[in-house]
Amino acid sequence: MDIIVLKIGGNEIDDEAFLAGLVEALGALRRVARPVLVHGGGKEIAQLQKALGLEPRFVEGLRVTDEASLRVAEMVLSGAVNKRLVGRLIAGGIPALGLSGVDGGLLRARKMEHPAGDLGWVGEVTAVDASLVHLLLERGLVPVISPISLGLDGRTYNINADQAAVALAKALGAGSLAFVTNVPGVLAEGRVMPRLSVAEAEDWVAQGVISGGMVPKVRAALSVVAAGVPEARIVDLAGLRTGGGTRFSAD
Repeated sequence: MDIIVLKIGGNEIDDEAFLAGLVEALGALRRVARPVLVHGGGKEIAQLQKALGLEPRFVEGLRVTDEASLRVAEMVLSGAVNKRLVGRLIAGGIPALGLSGVDGGLLRARKMEHPAGDLGWVGEVTAVDASLVHLLLERGLVPVISPISLGLDGRTYNINADQAAVALAKALGAGSLAFVTNVPGVLAEGRVMPRLSVAEAEDWVAQGVISGGMVPKVRAALSVVAAGVPEARIVDLAGLRTGGGTRFSAD
């Protein structure tokens, strides 16, 4: 069976109804594919930062991660969020095991340089050792992966979950990377477009047919195809169960 990487956004992970739906959708998906989950958690990172008296800062939309904020990101992503997801899956009868990009040297990273300013301990993926993930899949487990990664300098880095998911999907030889959101896909005249080529998607963004919050989702999907993954999807839980959503491909 093909491997499918699912990227779960941080805005949905604290929603009990979403978690229940995710368990149900994964139960159906595991009959036809081998899923791997990569998750974010930005909303909960910001909440804990504020509770600890730390002010979230951003440079052109990218979270600045100083030493204290890195510790918060590790606690939230590799701790609370990761174990919440694993716990819900196991309670729902789906064998799962939680990892971060640090474990087994899964995701190696270097410091991300940004022309607009220093992002602190924010990294970009330079290498993936997917052997541990393959081993878990062979044992019938669903890997649940936090994007906290190990630097070439031995330090940990906070990695954007979309970027981590793309790198992992490419290294695993995944057939598809699905961005699981709260929208059913790209809408045109009130209906979900089942498939878009890269050229069509770029034209629609340029023309304003795709606009607002859907633009970054589409950009992320296009980056998947550009990285060499055969297919990207934007899909909600209902579409994940039924094979719906919008699929992006190179042709």
